[in-house]
Order: sequence, then structure tokens, then C-alpha cells
Amino acid sequence: MKFTFCHNNQNVLDLDKSLKFYEEALGLVPTREIVADDGSFKLVFLGDGESPHRLELTWLRDRTEPYNLGENEIHLAFVTDDFDAAHAKHKEMGCICYENVEMGIYFISDPDGYWLEVVPSK
Repeated sequence: MKFTFCHNNQNVLDLDKSLKFYEEALGLVPTREIVADDGSFKLVFLGDGESPHRLELTWLRDRTEPYNLGENEIHLAFVTDDFDAAHAKHKEMGCICYENVEMGIYFISDPDGYWLEVVPSK
């Protein structure tokens, strides 16, 4: 029996704001959408154009309060081929929430408070 990664899910309050953030910050674009017949939810799968892995953003129509992310110890990581340019872009966007200079990594925070790790390609 074999398992392979498919996608990760994150629930979002403002789908349009999140879609804009993920495209601007990380270059992720929608690859597939699923909308409930009654409009109660919408799923948008984002891809990077290279890997088969997807990030699923779930929007729930009746959700009005922010999601409780607890201690936010779970995160997604992204590799970049131009770490310095990525860092400068994210600094300009004001979304860097934590840096570990010794490890050579940093984290950005999306509109819902999810942390996303950025690491240089090796």
C-alpha cells in the first residue's frame, strides 16, 4: 500500500483577500474550485505550477469569527530560488512574522494568521 501527498487545507474568512495574498506573496494560483450547490462553502485549490501538491482554501459562508489557530505550531514550508528577493518582497508586504537568521529561514503570516515558512533552495 502506498500513500502520496495530495493537499493541505486551511480555512479562511475572506477568500478574495486570501487568494490575493497567496498569489502576491507566493505565486500560488487557483487550479480547481468546488462550490456547494447551496453556496454554503467554496473550496479553492492553489498550485505553484511545478509540484503536484495543492493548498486547499476553504471558505464557509456562515463563518464570521476568526479561526482559533491555537499555538500555530503547524505550518507549510516553501522553498525559494531567490531568498533575498523573497525576503525583501515579504518585508515590503509587511507579512514577516518571525525570522531565524541563524537557521537562514523566516516565516510569513497570511490574512488568517497561518504561518508559512520560507527557506532557501540548497
